[in-house]
Amino acid sequence: MTIKRNVDPEMIGESRLQTVPGTDPALFGTAVMDGPSHVEVRSYQSFKITYTTGKLGLDDTGAIRVAFRLISDAGALQTSDPTAANYVTARSSGDGQLMLKYDRNGGQRPWNETLTIYQRGGYLNPGETIEITLGDTSQGSPGMLMSTFYEGARVFRVLADVQATGNFIPLPDTRLELTVGAGPLHRYRAVLPTRRRPGEPFVLGLKAEDLWGNPTDQGPIRFTVESTLAVEGLPELIDFSPESGALRLEGLSVRETGLLTLKLTSDQGHVVEAGPLQIREGIAHYWGDLHGQTGETVGTNSIEHYFDFARNKSFLDVTSHQANDFQIKPAFWEKLNQLTAQVNEPGIFTVLPGYEWSGNTAVGGDHNVFFRDEGASIYRCSHALVAEHDDLDADAHTLTDLYEKLHAEPVDSVMYAHVGGRYANIFFDHDPTLEAAVEVHSAWGSFEWVLTDGFPIRRRVGVVANSDGHKGRPGASYPGASFFGAYGGLTCFLMEENTRDTVFEAIRRRHTYGTSGPRVAIDIEATLPEGGTLYHRNPIAQPDGTTEEVTRCTMGDIVRSNGASARVSVAVEAPCGIESIELRSATDVVTLWRGFGDKDLGSRLRLMWSGAEYRGRGRNTRWQGRAQVAGGKIAEFAPVNRLNPEQPLQQVGSNSVIFNTITTGNRMGCDLWLKGETPTLTVETNHGTLSLDPTSMGVSPVVMEAGGLARRLVAQRLPDAPLQRSAGFDAEVEIAATGDTPVWLCVNLEDGNQAWTSPIYLHRD
Repeated sequence: MTIKRNVDPEMIGESRLQTVPGTDPALFGTAVMDGPSHVEVRSYQSFKITYTTGKLGLDDTGAIRVAFRLISDAGALQTSDPTAANYVTARSSGDGQLMLKYDRNGGQRPWNETLTIYQRGGYLNPGETIEITLGDTSQGSPGMLMSTFYEGARVFRVLADVQATGNFIPLPDTRLELTVGAGPLHRYRAVLPTRRRPGEPFVLGLKAEDLWGNPTDQGPIRFTVESTLAVEGLPELIDFSPESGALRLEGLSVRETGLLTLKLTSDQGHVVEAGPLQIREGIAHYWGDLHGQTGETVGTNSIEHYFDFARNKSFLDVTSHQANDFQIKPAFWEKLNQLTAQVNEPGIFTVLPGYEWSGNTAVGGDHNVFFRDEGASIYRCSHALVAEHDDLDADAHTLTDLYEKLHAEPVDSVMYAHVGGRYANIFFDHDPTLEAAVEVHSAWGSFEWVLTDGFPIRRRVGVVANSDGHKGRPGASYPGASFFGAYGGLTCFLMEENTRDTVFEAIRRRHTYGTSGPRVAIDIEATLPEGGTLYHRNPIAQPDGTTEEVTRCTMGDIVRSNGASARVSVAVEAPCGIESIELRSATDVVTLWRGFGDKDLGSRLRLMWSGAEYRGRGRNTRWQGRAQVAGGKIAEFAPVNRLNPEQPLQQVGSNSVIFNTITTGNRMGCDLWLKGETPTLTVETNHGTLSLDPTSMGVSPVVMEAGGLARRLVAQRLPDAPLQRSAGFDAEVEIAATGDTPVWLCVNLEDGNQAWTSPIYLHRD
């Protein structure tokens, strides 16, 4: 597969003009750009675009427009302060005046961000010019702030409305573009799977990242390796200097059972850990991110770059591409199917063809569609940004329509309910034979409600997490500084081997769990003293499916129990400390595990804020305020799960912390190590105030509910030292006489991340 730097314009789904003033390109003018062709992420730059009028000139009240892609977190342009960042100016060689208007969402998808330069009080003759300076530094501005993520081609698209009709025509053959590359080395990441069998091969991934999570080639380094187990094929020294910023070591294996962790130490003192990897018999773990977009639709970078990143930069085992259906051109659908067949490697890297059905919430909402094989038809919710109408009659305008069409499709398919811009409406319709899982976490945030809302109506679905990343970084999707508020999630598939067939079976059996990013090994097993009947498919939809009599079952299983209780065993191995584990029966916490008690508490006080505004597109909640210590000082401070380095979350002086951050269902906060005999703390936020006396607190947290959608501020004392990374416990769970008893886990990690298992659906009726 050749990795393309930019996106073929013919593959991009977008609205095309039905009426143009003429077919001669010379009518509308030309544009050229001066400036660097390659820049570094989050640097300040200056660009000059010179527009020369064509045969028609530019009429009074006409305009030209520079458009950028929606998915960008580059600086917002401004025209009012010549000393501030992102200052823009324009000057003309002709008569009249120029008026500039910037709009973050003024254009049509995917070219939403626009700068429009209007001609006023005169006209321009053919051959006269308008010179636009983006990031004008002449009066003190540092320039135009670049985005936080790699872009193979950052495009400046120029359009002209030369006759003042409001009809902006893209200038022919004008693709002014540059490359945005990674910044300096900030950290290393080392990645192992979480479970393999003795002698089974696995991959060690090593990646150098800049501050914003981009793979960077700045800082080649040699690592020495220490291992807790003997690893065949693992060198004692790793020379790490790839141009891509990432290295994939294949063919490793461990013969004996045990727990493998690796410690890699560079010759410059960097230390990075990988694991834990459980070597044991039974089912293996395979990690995937099955949801993301690229520049062919609303995202950035090419689809070739996307699949390369998934395999070689985030070291996924399973992936898929999920473009908004209303933006998928027929040519791109054909290319997507060709590419998934090409890059799919049974046993190593499973790639599923598919798309995101993007109907409005009122008629079902976003759903991911995955096919077992290439060659399936695409049933769009509409042709909103698809000019080709040959297959218009194939549209599935509602979720019900989609179910019907997929059942008639000869290619096997499964579906996820997704919470994105258009959240899935689980009450509109549900076909258990197709819709097997719900996505509880993505770059849009965390959404337990999409699972728990279904419990009363006996929706038996699995739990998955993906990124829905739009920046071409599946499996390692950092939010940057844009409207995405969370790091993208990952799904663990419990399978015998890594193939399309086993992925489909794991999804249909709900043998999956999701995390908000880290690779955590989780086991949950229910023992039924009086036995029960396990259904391989949901008997509500497929009553004649395969069954077996069991005394034990695991996550995702649907089991009719012969008794009124189950003994549940839980085990977790994590790459960081485990804050708590919640064993839940539906929405009730049956057992809350903590690896520490009152006697273990130290001077560390954790503050965590979380939640969202509501379920829709504008769910981001801003948490703004300060924490003030009286009667003591802050001896040490550490942010927790701060994903945007530019959002303030910092200690100020010896007794104060300020914050101005975003949550979108996920958790964020900080740890304070307090010094003093009787320190007290007041946390003032835009959602309320919490006053604390830490010396009187035990292990139970203090919670300030803040309305919205599970908005809350939580204060909790913790031990001073890092928390333990292994956990295990047993608990008794009562099974309701009627309806389902969904038994599942929520694991809360010390780094602010979370993990959720698919429920075991126990019932007696």
